[in-house]
Amino acid sequence: MTYVEQATLRRHAPPVSASRRDRPNRSRSEKSQRILCIEDDRETAGLLGEALGDLGYLVEIAHSGAEGMRAIDARRPDLVLCDLNMPGMSGFDVLERVAALPHGLHHMPFLFLTALTDRESELRGRRLGADDYVGKPIDFEVLDAIIKTRLTRSGREERKHAQIELSERETDALTWSARGKTSDEIAQILGLTKRTVDFHIDNARAKLGVATRIEAVAMAVAADLIEV
Repeated sequence: MTYVEQATLRRHAPPVSASRRDRPNRSRSEKSQRILCIEDDRETAGLLGEALGDLGYLVEIAHSGAEGMRAIDARRPDLVLCDLNMPGMSGFDVLERVAALPHGLHHMPFLFLTALTDRESELRGRRLGADDYVGKPIDFEVLDAIIKTRLTRSGREERKHAQIELSERETDALTWSARGKTSDEIAQILGLTKRTVDFHIDNARAKLGVATRIEAVAMAVAADLIEV
């Protein structure tokens, strides 16, 4: 990181207290939301930890993609903030591995921290499941707003999914649809008519609040309502 970049980052960071003793005591029982910052530049990582800690988050720092993956496996964070351009395992590599985990990105927002703003990089990240891009130099007020929005949306989606209950037939129909079967094929497998299969899939789609069968399958998988 250049001197200019360091100075700019500090200028955007919120003021911190002169002593940590001045900060209110926060215990884990207060259920502060946990953020994992994966950043290979140690000075940037330190500033992120300091600023986000002062904003009330429980912050864990990882200095490489591999270290970040170990932290995700061991302690499921509420949100991941990951540098995109890292040696060894890039931010894209981390996101691909997270998406391949048993629960994938289920209710865990993933934000890229990057100075790269080209369209192809952003499209690639969003196709992999990234929720947002945070540009460098970091404006910590903007970052805090993005984090709060993503955490609020994640919690709202989790509550919504928890309230959805699919019938056994709806679950079966969506499961076979997720496995690439057509309505005719599902009808033969389940011993139903095609019309009945379509009826159950339409019911499931309505419960999930989506417009298409593909969206219904994707949401059901993400919410652990079906297993593929």
